[in-house]
Amino acid sequence: MTVGTDLPKPDALFDLDVWLHRWPASVYATELHYGVLVFTGCDQFDERDVEIARRTYPGRRILIDDTGKLQVHPAGEGPPISIFDPAHPLRSVL
Repeated sequence: MTVGTDLPKPDALFDLDVWLHRWPASVYATELHYGVLVFTGCDQFDERDVEIARRTYPGRRILIDDTGKLQVHPAGEGPPISIFDPAHPLRSVL
């Protein structure tokens, strides 16, 4: 499996292992929780995935939660709080 720093250079072709383990191709499930997109992958997402998500969803706040899920939150002040945190303000709005 090709992960981490072993990813191909930008001008190199992807092989199946790389394709299956990088966001957004590696997404196994996409869910919507209280208006927050939640992506589940085969491995835990990392900061490279956060950067891609920021470019894909400009203006939104991106979070990798404690379980490795990638969350796309609406714009707001400060860092986002996991939508699975019972104290998240959106959980009481909807």
